[in-house]
This record gives sequence, C-alpha cells and structure tokens, in this order.
Amino acid sequence: MKTKSVRRRSSGSNGRPAKLWQLRLYVTGQTPKSLTALSNLKKICESHLKGLYRITVIDLVEQPQLAKGDQILAIPTLVRKLPPPVRKTIGDLSDTECVLVGLDLRATN
Repeated sequence: MKTKSVRRRSSGSNGRPAKLWQLRLYVTGQTPKSLTALSNLKKICESHLKGLYRITVIDLVEQPQLAKGDQILAIPTLVRKLPPPVRKTIGDLSDTECVLVGLDLRATN
C-alpha cells in the first residue's frame, strides 16, 4: 500500500471553502487490520465530514522513516493534523463513538 490521498472538499453555505480536515492513517501493508481501519475511516468521514476531509494513507512498510514525524508507536494509527490540535487514535477504528470523540467530532459524556 503506497502513500495516497483521498480528497473531498466542498464549500460552506456562504460559498467560502469550509474547514478542511487533514487526516493521516499509518498502516503496515494491506493487512486485514489496516484495510478495516481505512474502510472504517472512510465511512466515518463520509457520515460526519462529507466533502471536508483529506485522508493520506502512509504505509510504513514502504516508508518507515515517516513514523518518526508523528511519533507512531502502534499500527494502525490515525493522526488528525488539521484542524489543530493534533490528535491520535490507535486501532482499526471500529468503535465509531471512540473515533468521533478522539477526532473531537463529538463531545464526551
């Protein structure tokens, strides 16, 4: 799995570009867990950030040096680069509620 970006963007109701969410998903090859994480992330983004996100998938098998920049210690790891602050979520992203809280899309109870 090579580094790739999935870009979705739309404008806000006032015609100006809305805030773009920049997400990085660190994986190791096309393992079942990595593929599940990407699939779950795409579903979450389409449901909650439709048109306002960019996903960059970084395969650490092919580019291990990229793990250092975001201090990646476990795989798969999702890093929210924008909007600030940087936030991380580890795992296959199957717990949607946990991912939404981790991305700060939903408040904790």
